[in-house]
Amino acid sequence: MKRIITLFAAILINASLFAQAPNKMSYQAVIRNNSNTLVTNSAVGMRISILQNSSNGTAVYIETQTLTTNTNGLASLEIGGGNVVSGSFDSINWANGPYFIKTETDPIGGTNYTITGTSQLLSVPYALYAAKSGTASGGGNFSHYIGEQFGGGVIYQLWKDTLGIEHGLIVDIVELSTGIAWSNISATLIGPSAQSNWDGLSNSNAIIGQTGHTFSAADLCLNSTNGGQSDWYLPSIQELNLLWNNYYTVMRTLSQIPNATATRNCWSSTERDVTGAWFYSFDSGMLDIAPKSFAIPVRSIRAF
Repeated sequence: MKRIITLFAAILINASLFAQAPNKMSYQAVIRNNSNTLVTNSAVGMRISILQNSSNGTAVYIETQTLTTNTNGLASLEIGGGNVVSGSFDSINWANGPYFIKTETDPIGGTNYTITGTSQLLSVPYALYAAKSGTASGGGNFSHYIGEQFGGGVIYQLWKDTLGIEHGLIVDIVELSTGIAWSNISATLIGPSAQSNWDGLSNSNAIIGQTGHTFSAADLCLNSTNGGQSDWYLPSIQELNLLWNNYYTVMRTLSQIPNATATRNCWSSTERDVTGAWFYSFDSGMLDIAPKSFAIPVRSIRAF
């Protein structure tokens, strides 16, 4: 028996940036067997459902696709670009969530779906959400906007808590390093405290808390005082995914700031396993794994 682990959702910009919101969403899943071995270079068939309100909620959209895993066991697809079974991806009201993605998989490429997994879509792509709600782009009830130079960097995500208080994520205007190891400790598993998909600050503190730690990408971020701020940290994979969702808007702002640098490949704070961690490629919009000892650029973020 094989099992599938869904990892993250990221926007794929396939429509005019000035005409309308993108109508597809890229999604990736790592497939492993019961021995925790990657299922690599294999055809898999998938049925993808978008469920509303709960993991057992109503399916507002269903499609099927046939994919091939890569050498890392990663299957990549564009939700909204498959064979439609029911519903309309374009008509989903992303402001009326929460939403969950249910994946049913045939590990030999057919339609005998024997593997099922459901996970909450924690970050609805901003452009898709804005197309339905229109509240998070600087208008509506928000005092800030995506792409605003603020708080030592550039705002790339906004939300409000249950009390109506506005919060956001800010990316530094420069890279802290063009290449550094994830940690000097490259063959020790930290575990769940450094494996959050969304809490980069918690991951960062777990990384520097390792016995024997002397340097790391997380330490570089936590010690940064760029922009007069002292609460930077190494982002998680979801926090980097959110940055990718609004990459175009952020880059337009960065291009107008003297000495600002573009975001390229960069480490996330999310540990993968004993020797590896996740990094994000902004050249391709893809998540990948690298040995912790590899030298990869570092970009810090902070929250307000």
